[in-house]
Amino acid sequence: MAAERGDGSERVSLLADLLSTVFERRYIGLSPGDRDNRPIGELADELMGTRGEVSGLVFAQKILDRFERMADEEKLGFFRHLAVAMNIDPARVRETLEAHEQAPGKHTYREFMVAAEPRRQELIRRLNQVPGATGQLVAMRSDLLRLGRGDVELQALDVDFRHLFASWFNRGFLVLRPINWESPAHILEKIIAYEAVHAIDSWEDLRRRLRPSDRRCFGFFHPSMPDEPLIFVEVALTKGVPGSIQGLLSGTRAELASEAANTAVFYSISNCQPGLAGISFGNSLIKQVVADLSAELAGLRTFVTLSPIPGLAGWLEKTGQDHENVDAQRLRSLAAHYLLAAKRPDGAPLDPVARFHLGNGALVHAVHADADTSPKGRAQSGGAMVSYLYDLPKISQNHERFATTGQIAASQEVRSLSNAAAKIQA
Repeated sequence: MAAERGDGSERVSLLADLLSTVFERRYIGLSPGDRDNRPIGELADELMGTRGEVSGLVFAQKILDRFERMADEEKLGFFRHLAVAMNIDPARVRETLEAHEQAPGKHTYREFMVAAEPRRQELIRRLNQVPGATGQLVAMRSDLLRLGRGDVELQALDVDFRHLFASWFNRGFLVLRPINWESPAHILEKIIAYEAVHAIDSWEDLRRRLRPSDRRCFGFFHPSMPDEPLIFVEVALTKGVPGSIQGLLSGTRAELASEAANTAVFYSISNCQPGLAGISFGNSLIKQVVADLSAELAGLRTFVTLSPIPGLAGWLEKTGQDHENVDAQRLRSLAAHYLLAAKRPDGAPLDPVARFHLGNGALVHAVHADADTSPKGRAQSGGAMVSYLYDLPKISQNHERFATTGQIAASQEVRSLSNAAAKIQA
């Protein structure tokens, strides 16, 4: 684990380095002929039967190293071993539950909890004791998600990974770091690689997003993965709410002094680790960034997004609308109606970006036509984009209403646009 700079984790890194040295001498330093070549499933069983701390760590290191070298078919075999051989015993669960019902108490409850937890959860915990293993386990889950599609047993195994990761990547463990042009090159390279909304085409493009006084970038990091951003958000400081991503990112725009800005625009939020899919960081990230920017710049009054509408074109096609041959006002109305009225079978908004921001307590503030003229923007939404407003005094209220009743908070302008589209369709 590389030493962190300036965030107080040097002692943790030193301990990790010392432990790594122990492993190198005990295991990594062995010659190839001395290594344990038993099937990885046997190594996992051996690890679960090991009581010694050092020997357990050695077996855990062997498993992690072996897994990284395996082909997909071998990885699938390992996952199936965890899913089947290390699953719960339903009969034992029923037996211990009945015992607890008949004699509630500490002992019977403990017996039930032991029976109800699959052994593979403890295996994953033991693997995570190896220095640097957290990142390897995140990569392992990425393989599981990729290889386990449609397999009910492997999907059940993923529930265990997700359960543990939700605890390990709790907000209390995450570190918010500003990312700027002076950040280490290996971090900047990952920002370029992980950008998922508006591609960064070059180092010069990245510089335009990080270096000017009216640009900010923040990322969440985990102490066990100090060189890997988990999620990051790019922010533009502006006067007023912008209506074009090309204008916002233009290389010829006039730079604004940060003190003169009254609006912070979150124009790109990228999750970086496929192995952490379903572990939510965005809500905490936005709230923390809003708090930090508010403390830094007293003139900021408005916090909005400039967000894509990725499902709009598909919805329009299914409803018989042509997003390529419609005027700007009509497209805005259709987009507003899609955001407020198009729902999944469970009643949640059809649009994934809408679900994210509305779930965080934002409201649908404005819809923009010709806001993303890139081929991607035209293809997914006819160039339309949407601004979600984070109205600080109303975030909790909006969140509660959305979570409990599905009510979508929206500006009067957006509601009027949606109503106009509904009347035409009727």
